[in-house]
Amino acid sequence: MHHKSTRRLLAPTAAAALIAAVIAIQSPSSAKAAVPDTIPLKVTNNSGRGDAVYVYTIGTLLSTGQQGWADENGTFHAWPTGGNPPTDAPDASIAGPGAGQSKTIQIPKFSGRIYFSYGQKLVFKLTTGGLVQPAVQNPSDPNHDILFNWSEYTLNDSGLWLNSTQVDMFSAPYAVGVQGADGKTATTGHLKSGGYNGVLDDLRGKSGWSKLIETRSDGTVLRALAPGHGLESGALPASVMDDYINRVWQKYASSTLTVTPFGDQPDTKYYGKVSGDVMNFTDGSGKVVTTFQKPDADSVFGCHKQLDAPNDQVRGPISRTLCAGFNRTTLLTNPNQPDSSDADFYKDSVTNEYARAIHSRMEDGKAYAFAFDDVGNHEALVHDGSPQAADLTLDPFN
Repeated sequence: MHHKSTRRLLAPTAAAALIAAVIAIQSPSSAKAAVPDTIPLKVTNNSGRGDAVYVYTIGTLLSTGQQGWADENGTFHAWPTGGNPPTDAPDASIAGPGAGQSKTIQIPKFSGRIYFSYGQKLVFKLTTGGLVQPAVQNPSDPNHDILFNWSEYTLNDSGLWLNSTQVDMFSAPYAVGVQGADGKTATTGHLKSGGYNGVLDDLRGKSGWSKLIETRSDGTVLRALAPGHGLESGALPASVMDDYINRVWQKYASSTLTVTPFGDQPDTKYYGKVSGDVMNFTDGSGKVVTTFQKPDADSVFGCHKQLDAPNDQVRGPISRTLCAGFNRTTLLTNPNQPDSSDADFYKDSVTNEYARAIHSRMEDGKAYAFAFDDVGNHEALVHDGSPQAADLTLDPFN
């Protein structure tokens, strides 16, 4: 998530950016006829909560690049021009299903988000630059005390990409699914039984990490902030990953880290060696192709700053791999990255406890607990080239 401002315009998250990058590689022409302008999304409320639910489909219309929202029929509405200070956005809410019920809406060819909130509507504002998204890390955000969450999706001529994300926060549990032309549905995002409280208990049990949990005055747990936001708010100390980062730097001062960033290009390898505060990566000929300054915890958790990942073919892919290795703390146990198995993830005494807790409580082990959790395909994402329908299931909290 590369947007550090507390007021965030509608911009692709890392997960959504990944989806866009994947899509760019695909040829849309072959699947064009298969994907209608809108597809049905069935929202099922298994939350066990009595509060009213509100649903929002918000994003960028891929045919025109306009920002806006869709109503329950999938009809697009462009946002009006905003102001400075920000003005109220039109009410884009869709009345969601009651407890134990389902409701089907249509979602259009967007790259955007499906928000849902419990008990009250979300507050969206418009600036001269577009929509201001809820910023969970900002204690004065008007949505701070609302229980809500969101999924990210891209629907285009090549199909549907729909994810369950915890890159910003772990909050109201939900799962996503897509039904393909064969009638089968692929699903991800369900927690194991007791998983919601299990994640919170894991964080409470780790020294320093419990402050990521934010609770409303009535006792409702609203969310656990992702650790990058925890650094921003002071909930986590800036030094939380220093010990591990120092050990990695020490190890690769005298040995080599080999990165093979593309699964389909096993011969493309880069070799990392530390000199002072810098890790230099060389190609097979020994030429330095990119260098990384020693990162701090914020760079690791956000996969940005010293671990910036431009959308290129060299630095970006190496940085993504490094970022995943730092978060999963496998750089000391495996000098060949990325890891092919998750058996040794999060085992170091200094690790991303937030990501560890979430992955360990997921039914399929998959999650988007940090920006590049897709390295090695450990992300919670469903995709189909000929989507017939999609679903969003609001899961129980216990």
